[in-house]
Amino acid sequence: MSLINNILSDATAGISQFKSNPMATIKEADGDVIAILNRNKPAFYAVPPALYEMMIEQLEDIELLEMARKAASGDTVEVSLDDL
Repeated sequence: MSLINNILSDATAGISQFKSNPMATIKEADGDVIAILNRNKPAFYAVPPALYEMMIEQLEDIELLEMARKAASGDTVEVSLDDL
């Protein structure tokens, strides 16, 4: 069992504090990610909608880039526009 926990946010809140008033906790973080701690260990992260949407878009971009790389490394056929 690890005694060290990485907390991947600048803002933290205890789970009891979060449960008692979740919107106040989120408002206090001012748009940043909040690590919600349970017994001083991250239980989950509360991520603002705009940041979550940006993360999903970046993941989709990475997936499209990988598809493009696979397509670019495949066989190619030379075609003349006049033949089309």
